[in-house]
Amino acid sequence: MIAPYGTWKSPISARSVGAGSLRLGAVALDGPDAYWLEGRPAEGGRNVLMKRGADGAIAEVTPPAMNVRTRVHEYGGGAYLIADGQVVFSEFSDQRLYSIKNGDIRPLTPVGPWRYADGDLHPSGGWMVWVREDHSRVSQEPENTLVRVMLGGGSTAPQVLVAGEDFYAAPRFSADGTRLLWLSWRHPQMPWDGTELWVADVLPGGGTARHRRVAGSDRESVMHPEWSTDGTIYFVSDRSGWWNLYRQRADESSPAEAICPMAADFGRPLWQLGTTTWSFAGTSLVVSYAMDGRWRLAVLDPASRTLRTLAPDIEPGAMVVANSMWVACVASSPTATDAVVCIDLSTGAVDTVRSAAAETVDVSYLSVPQTIEFPTQQDVTARAFYYPPRHPHCRAADDERPPLIVVSHGGPTGAASAALSLALQFWTTRGFAVVDVDYGGSTGYGRAYRQRLNGRWGEVDVDDCVAAARHLVGLGLADAARLIIRGSSAGGYTALAALAFRPDVFSAAASYFGVSDLESLARDTHKFEARYLDTLVGPYPAAKDRYRARSPIHAVDRLSCPLILLQGAEDPVVPPAQAQTMADAVRAKGLPVALVMFQGEQHGFRQAASTVRSLEAELAFYAAVFDFAPADDLAPLAIDNLDRWRLRART
Repeated sequence: MIAPYGTWKSPISARSVGAGSLRLGAVALDGPDAYWLEGRPAEGGRNVLMKRGADGAIAEVTPPAMNVRTRVHEYGGGAYLIADGQVVFSEFSDQRLYSIKNGDIRPLTPVGPWRYADGDLHPSGGWMVWVREDHSRVSQEPENTLVRVMLGGGSTAPQVLVAGEDFYAAPRFSADGTRLLWLSWRHPQMPWDGTELWVADVLPGGGTARHRRVAGSDRESVMHPEWSTDGTIYFVSDRSGWWNLYRQRADESSPAEAICPMAADFGRPLWQLGTTTWSFAGTSLVVSYAMDGRWRLAVLDPASRTLRTLAPDIEPGAMVVANSMWVACVASSPTATDAVVCIDLSTGAVDTVRSAAAETVDVSYLSVPQTIEFPTQQDVTARAFYYPPRHPHCRAADDERPPLIVVSHGGPTGAASAALSLALQFWTTRGFAVVDVDYGGSTGYGRAYRQRLNGRWGEVDVDDCVAAARHLVGLGLADAARLIIRGSSAGGYTALAALAFRPDVFSAAASYFGVSDLESLARDTHKFEARYLDTLVGPYPAAKDRYRARSPIHAVDRLSCPLILLQGAEDPVVPPAQAQTMADAVRAKGLPVALVMFQGEQHGFRQAASTVRSLEAELAFYAAVFDFAPADDLAPLAIDNLDRWRLRART
C-alpha cells in the first residue's frame, strides 16, 4: 500500500512501549541462583528484586510494598547485594538498608537523611561496607563517605571508615578480608575524567589503616576494580587513551600492566554505581568492550592475553557477572529487546531468563540500524546509527522523502545503542527515518573522542547532529523540509541549542526534561553534577558570559520552528521551571509550543502512563506541525499558536 510517511499503521503502540516493557538491570549471581532488578512502569516504576533458582522457578524476592532503589548521586545504582544467603537492599521510600531472608525483613540502618549504595560484604559475614550520602547538612552539599554497616543492623549507627573526598565508589574487600579497595574523585572531575584507586588495610576491629593510592589521577579515569583470589587488583583505566584492563600485583611495588591492550573501550561512564563491564570466571575473565560503537562479549585469558568471542549475536549491557560456569547480563541485539540472559561459558549457549518486552514484534517491521560515518566540523568524522523507515505493507510514493528524527542522546557523556528499542521503532514503523547520533563527547570511541566536547558543549554536539541530518539529506534519505531533533536531559539541551543556534536546519523539536538555562543548571543541580559543566562549558561564574551565550533561553528570538517540551514535575536534575520558562518564551514569540508536565515523575519517566502520554503527544505534535493524519487514535494535545503559525506559513 502506498501511503505518506508518518501515516503508516504500526503494530507498536505507545501503550506497548510504556506498559509492556520492563526495565531490567543490576544482575547478580549467587551460586546457581540469578538475581536482577525489574523496573515496572505499570506499577509506577517500582523496582522489584527477582530471582531464578536452580530449579528454574522465577519469583519476586521483595514484597509488593517495597521499591529497591537508591538515590545516591540521584542516578542511583548498586541498590542491593547478596550477603551470605540473604539480600540487603535500599528501600526507595526512606533510603534505609534492609535485609530479607526467608520472607523476614529487618532494617539495618537507622532512620535519617542518609542514602546507601554499592555495598560489599566482608568475608567474615558479619558486616558490610557501603557508600553513604549524608543529607543532614541542609545548606551544604551532601557528604559522601564509606561506612561500616553491621549485618545485624537495627538502630546501630554506621561507622565511617573513609572520608575526605567528594565521591566514592566500588568499595571491595580482598578474598581474605585484610584489605579494602575503593575509587574516589573530587570536584570538578567526573568519574570519566579522573578517579583514583585506593587500598587500605582492614583492622581486626573493622577500621582501616595505611591508606595508599595505587592508580589514577585527575587525568586518568580508573573504574571497575576488583580483587582476584591471590590478591591481585584488576581494574579498567584509560591511561592509554582507551579504557583497557590492567592488573596490579599484590605486592603493589611493580607498575600495573595492561593485560589486553586494544583500541577499544572496556569501560562505561559511571553514571550509576555498582556497574561493571567484566567479571572473574575461574582463571579467566569475562569481558565486554566497545569497538566502533558496538558492544561485544568475550572470554579473556590473562596468561596468554587472548580474547575468545562469546555469544556474538548479542550486545551486553552495563553489568556483567560470572562464575566458573556461567556469565549473566542484560543483553540485546538489533532485533531483540533487553533480556536477562545466562550464557554457558563452555558452549556459548544463551539461556533467556527474562525478556523486557511483553509482546514480540514481527521482524519484518523492524528497522535494523546501519552504522554510518560522516564529516563534521574541523575535519572530524562523527558516527551514528541510521534507521530507515520500515513496514512490510506500506511504502511512500517514489518522489517523497521521509521525515527524519535526529536523536541526541543524554549524558552528554553517554552513547547511542544499536539495541532494539521499541520506543525508536515506534517511529520507523510509522514512516519516520531516525538517526541516533554519537556526537563528540560520546563514549565507546576512546578518551580523545570523549574529550571533543570539553569546553564546547552546545557546539560540537549541535554541529554533529546537524552534520548527520545534512549527510542523510544529501544521500536522498531524508526530507530537508521535515527534519526533527529530539533528546532527553542533556540530549534535550542539544535539541534546544540546535533550534537556537542553527535555526536554518530543523523544522520541529522535542525536548524531554532538557536544559534551557546553563546558568540555572550550574547553580541549582545536585552534587554529582554540580561541577560537571566546569569541563563541558567552563568554570562558573568565571565563564558566565559563555554560559549565557550557549543557553537557548537567551536566544529564543532566533527560534523559528515548533517545539514540544515534556517534563517531570519533581525533577531534581533539571528543575521544571526551566521547561516552563522556555515554553513561555516560545509562546511569546508566536511559535507553536506544547508543554506537557508529568506529576510524580523525576528525571526520566518511570510510569507507564507517562511514557504512553509522551509518545502519543509527540506524534500528535508532529502530525499537527507537518499536517498529516496518523493512523493512531490520539488524545487531544494543546498546542499554543498553532493556527496562527499555519496561517502565517500559508501566506
